[in-house]
Amino acid sequence: MPVTKEFEYRTIGRDGKQVKGTVEAANEAAAVQVLRQQGLVPLSITEGGSLLKKEISIPGLGGRTTLKDLAVFARQFATMTASGMSLIRSLAVLEDQSTKPPLKKAISEVRVDIEAGLSLSGALAKHPKVFPTLMVAMVRAGEAGGFLDNALERIAINFEKDAALRGKIKGAMTYPVIVLLFTGVLVAGVLAFIVPVFEGMFKQFGGELPLPTQILVTASHSLAWSGPLFVAVLTGSIMLFRRELRRNPKLRLAFDKVKLRLPVFGKLFAKIAISRFARNFGTLLGVGVPVMQAIDVVGATTGNAVITEAMKDLQAAVRDGLPMSTQLSKHAVFPRMVAQMVEVGEESGQISQMLDKVADFYDREVDTAAEALTAAIEPLMVIVMGVVVGGMVVCLYLPMFTIYQNIQG
Repeated sequence: MPVTKEFEYRTIGRDGKQVKGTVEAANEAAAVQVLRQQGLVPLSITEGGSLLKKEISIPGLGGRTTLKDLAVFARQFATMTASGMSLIRSLAVLEDQSTKPPLKKAISEVRVDIEAGLSLSGALAKHPKVFPTLMVAMVRAGEAGGFLDNALERIAINFEKDAALRGKIKGAMTYPVIVLLFTGVLVAGVLAFIVPVFEGMFKQFGGELPLPTQILVTASHSLAWSGPLFVAVLTGSIMLFRRELRRNPKLRLAFDKVKLRLPVFGKLFAKIAISRFARNFGTLLGVGVPVMQAIDVVGATTGNAVITEAMKDLQAAVRDGLPMSTQLSKHAVFPRMVAQMVEVGEESGQISQMLDKVADFYDREVDTAAEALTAAIEPLMVIVMGVVVGGMVVCLYLPMFTIYQNIQG
């Protein structure tokens, strides 16, 4: 006789009300299956008082809606719709579970719009800052094809992988940013506390300071106003540049071309862009979004203007009846392997599956590139910090030679 365990559960019934209780099953997965057979949507499963949870509530401490928030929202929504719960009740539960104010507010307004007769995709489209274009297009395709729960599940998978991709990028950039910040703090500390001590000593011995040392002393005197001014100008310049990138398509295209040609980071940026392109395109085609609409959405969601321009050419080629693989091979941003995989997909009628394989391949390539980048940057950052700090030390000790010559004289 199989051994069973007792699990405490918290679920939602078809009426939208939360239900608590216990169930006996061989393991957590079996307990979830038993509850779903009863028409219940599991929110948490706890074995013998331990925190073995199967939470599908939306996490977060408030603030901006992230990809992880949307992934959990989509997965929870898919689970509820698959269990037979109505859209209105599902959205009411999702609203109650959400802790992010923008997402909570958007879900509430979506529910009201659906009650007024609007479609789910139409209601989501009214909140572009919360629900991305990619999500709206996939929901619209799911509604049209009658497989909304599957579309929501694909959305969840897509957002989870995109969030993981962004996490890898941030991980690769964390070390150099920390080193640069530490170097900046160290330079400010030397200028504020050490240079004045040496300056007082130099004045006692007299003599003219060498030019590098004089520059260091002048920087120390002006640190109180030049430091905050430098930070303010740098921050303002970055913000203005980012705003101009959003407003000026030509500048964005030129900037993204430069990014892809950078000696160290260029290959990583290219692999990230291709991974997003393949993942988004494959997901859209996989849920039945028309090819022309899918290309349009992909162009707006890859985050790279070079691929956006390539998608415009691809749309024109598809409109003229040309194969997508032929047009992709004309753009240097797409490696030959991508065009060949798309060609195989066109011949076999499995473009979505081929694009998913391309995305998986480039996800692994991003992993490798990020690790190699981190390994290459570590010694470079140490050298930069050594040159900066060492240069300041040399500047401080240069007057010592003049002082020594005066004493000898």
